[in-house]
Amino acid sequence: MSTHTEVQYQIDETGLPTPEQLAQWVNAALAERHEGGELCIRIVDKTESQHLNSTYRHKDKPTNVLSFPFEVPEGIPLDILGDLVICADVVAEEAAEQGKASKDHWAHMVIHGCLHLLGFDHINETEAEEMEALERQILAGLNIADPYR
Repeated sequence: MSTHTEVQYQIDETGLPTPEQLAQWVNAALAERHEGGELCIRIVDKTESQHLNSTYRHKDKPTNVLSFPFEVPEGIPLDILGDLVICADVVAEEAAEQGKASKDHWAHMVIHGCLHLLGFDHINETEAEEMEALERQILAGLNIADPYR
């Protein structure tokens, strides 16, 4: 069973991943880790990304991906994972700076965000190593090179 992925484009979607590509990357990230469920991916500009990053992380700059896990109230049978907010301009800039194909970097950001929704993090070195190893494994399954090289 695949995850239902809603996609919202706050900006012109020309040249951006399609809802089908985004859903493919979501399902790759969640395979064997979470079955079914729902999540929303909102693709935004730098202004919205910076506002959300400032409001929720107290970092006054745009960022590549923000993850907002949904906390289901006890006793309510919902399977909502949460929301990902991805800044298209930051992802494009990072891909260019790092010499990566744009599509590959988008896949990495979606997978990275989905793992955050599942509770993975990279606050300390041990957690970072575990999360990065999982990202490498998922990306390799999509024939995408190690993003940390």
